[in-house]
Amino acid sequence: MGDHRQGRGAPPRRLALTPASRLPRGRAGLALLAVLAGAAAGARADAPVPTQPRVRVLLLETGGSVLVREGAGPARATRVEPAPGGLLADSRPVGSVWRVESGGVLHVGDYRVRGALEVLRVPLGLQVVNRVALEDYVAGTVAREVYPDWAPEMLKAQAVVARTYALHQRGRHPGRAFDVRGGTSGQVYGGVDAETPAVWAAVRVTRGEYLADSEGPILAVYHSASGGRTASAEEVWGRPVAYLVSVPVEGEEDSPDTYWRASVSGTTLGRALAALGIRVGPVRELRVSERSPSGRALRLKVRGADGSESLEARVLRSVLGEQVIRSTLFEIRAADAGFVFVGSGHGHGVGMSQWGGQAMAVRGASYREILAAFYPGTELRR
Repeated sequence: MGDHRQGRGAPPRRLALTPASRLPRGRAGLALLAVLAGAAAGARADAPVPTQPRVRVLLLETGGSVLVREGAGPARATRVEPAPGGLLADSRPVGSVWRVESGGVLHVGDYRVRGALEVLRVPLGLQVVNRVALEDYVAGTVAREVYPDWAPEMLKAQAVVARTYALHQRGRHPGRAFDVRGGTSGQVYGGVDAETPAVWAAVRVTRGEYLADSEGPILAVYHSASGGRTASAEEVWGRPVAYLVSVPVEGEEDSPDTYWRASVSGTTLGRALAALGIRVGPVRELRVSERSPSGRALRLKVRGADGSESLEARVLRSVLGEQVIRSTLFEIRAADAGFVFVGSGHGHGVGMSQWGGQAMAVRGASYREILAAFYPGTELRR
């Protein structure tokens, strides 16, 4: 793990776990996403702390050119493009890295961001990286990962988790030009356009707070909905992590992924498996052969016209698409045209369930209690 030393300030606070059964009950209404594209510049609650760390966020990878604008005026636009041996900025050679920093807002592609932008020459074209103050990064991430009109305590919990994940990733890949990806393979980052007053309020209240164990900031992973019980890191990734264990979750009924169905034909399954090198032909039988302690499918047995094979359920989920097979917590039923996956939850199931955390917040839990429930044994540090 990367080495992160705690700065001076308040002493670490151990999170106290409050059992969900002791919290008041209630039901969260299904929230509507309300990120206002123009709320950006005025939404920030206060200026960033000058000494706070910066996060390097990979925004774009492209084989072509990018147009970078400072502020709203087209006169301050620069086109950066790859060239043999480096980059061209408005047709002028600038080496292998071009950088611009602004006290305001920078525009590139669909992003409006704070801080600095770096365009780097890489073998396949360009990478665009945003070097942004940590708290600005958190404010640009929370409303892309949860609904911005969720309960304030859940927004605070998401802010702490987003900050923790970024700190954990900083410095872990010294050969890379970025710390985190700005899409679904990292944390979804919206920059200035994702900022709202409610999000900035959550960021301001939790400023500098992160979850830690004896080695520093933890791997604070999370997912949309667990289907009633989270998964441990060991059952999903094969490596035990003390604070990523399976815990029960209540109140996820408002999640659109509490129950889901997906129909897949035997021919489609056969083609998907062939792309993995598993050539069994059109699939005639598919069943779960092994489950994890939290009830998720671990291995599948497949029989086709040309043979039989065994494979990991997460591999099949990946090749069919994670929006089709939303989690590995599923049953398989035979149908006339193929198979129906009947499941619950969305995501890998490890760490915090966002819909579960929202339900806890609606029942009266604080953000500290939410974090304690999903990352037991960790400390909240500032």
